[in-house]
Amino acid sequence: MIELKIDGKKIPLNRYVSDVFLKVISALISTLKGVPEDWKELELVIKKDEE
Repeated sequence: MIELKIDGKKIPLNRYVSDVFLKVISALISTLKGVPEDWKELELVIKKDEE
């Protein structure tokens, strides 16, 4: 399950987009040292720099 919130507002994702997010993010984190293969939940926080 993927849940996307931007500035606290939930953004609905269809099944295809949700699957793409899950597969891409999973592939990226699987290359990091110390990440267990059997992880259950991932929290990613992204803050855009104000320029």
